[in-house]
Amino acid sequence: MQVKQISIFVENRAGRLEEISGVLEKENINIRALSLADTSDFGIIRLIVNKPDAAVTALREAGFTIRESNVIACAIEDKPGGLHRLLKLFADLDVSIEYMYSFFERHLEKAVIIIRVEDPEEAIQILRKGGAELLKAEQIYAA
Repeated sequence: MQVKQISIFVENRAGRLEEISGVLEKENINIRALSLADTSDFGIIRLIVNKPDAAVTALREAGFTIRESNVIACAIEDKPGGLHRLLKLFADLDVSIEYMYSFFERHLEKAVIIIRVEDPEEAIQILRKGGAELLKAEQIYAA
């Protein structure tokens, strides 16, 4: 139920994203989802890729500072209210979401929400009880 996410810490300067995408292209790694948060000095790029272990190796060999973590992937209807229903499951139990981002999965014809919480196992139980559609890593990686 959890998906491997790669966080890359980079200085905030022109060309860094291109360098990362070049490393991944060279290894034939497909970016499934991407989130970028930055400050004036540095940024954190969060990636979901189709071959996470190969990406970790390639990025480290290229000199990037990375961290691996597990996130939760849920599929929701791509229509008004889909996200609200998912978020309500957490709000009703006073569970805080650290961050989230999304992408559209054409094979499922649904939006995929990537969620990071303090206690992933608790979140998975909440989502299951609420009838959410949890996705396995293989469903995210295969594209």
